Amino acid sequence: MKVGILRLGKIDSYVITRIQENLQVILPKTKCLTIPKTFAIPKESFNEERQQYNSSIVLSKVQNYAEKERKLNRVLGIVDVDIFVPNLNFVFGEATLNGKVAIISLWRLRPEFYRKSPNIELFAERATKEAVHEVGHTLGLSHCLNPFCVMYFSNSIFDTDRKESLFCNKCYLKVEKLMEKLGGES
Repeated sequence: MKVGILRLGKIDSYVITRIQENLQVILPKTKCLTIPKTFAIPKESFNEERQQYNSSIVLSKVQNYAEKERKLNRVLGIVDVDIFVPNLNFVFGEATLNGKVAIISLWRLRPEFYRKSPNIELFAERATKEAVHEVGHTLGLSHCLNPFCVMYFSNSIFDTDRKESLFCNKCYLKVEKLMEKLGGES
């Protein structure tokens, strides 16, 4: 499977490199690359009242790109702005279940957001977990009840910190089967 990382707005290259490397290790038979072009975050996604960006609108921009890009099986958009979906205060990411696209936001993954000291390793680890989680959704995985599985729903940063960057055994078996089906797509 080939996963392209699409930057929307200014993104720290170190974190992109770490996500890229980790996706290749965690997802079997995956090649991950950074798409050279950086896209702008859609202006219409900004909600003035909430002072956040609607993740579904951002996701649709990633979808538009992915539809034109035939060499990639999945596209992961990365933003560094606060995102939301209606009825939730915020989200770390969003994906199309069994689809081709996902996005994650780095905004609430930095320790500084929670008034903690900067920690690039913790930041990169959190970003990896959210990237794996959202790409997992594109493969057809739903949320897992195991609080240590990467597919567990993160309602807060504490959930993200508790879970691993890896799939539990049950989810990993599903991933292996799904990746086998994708074998012809790569």
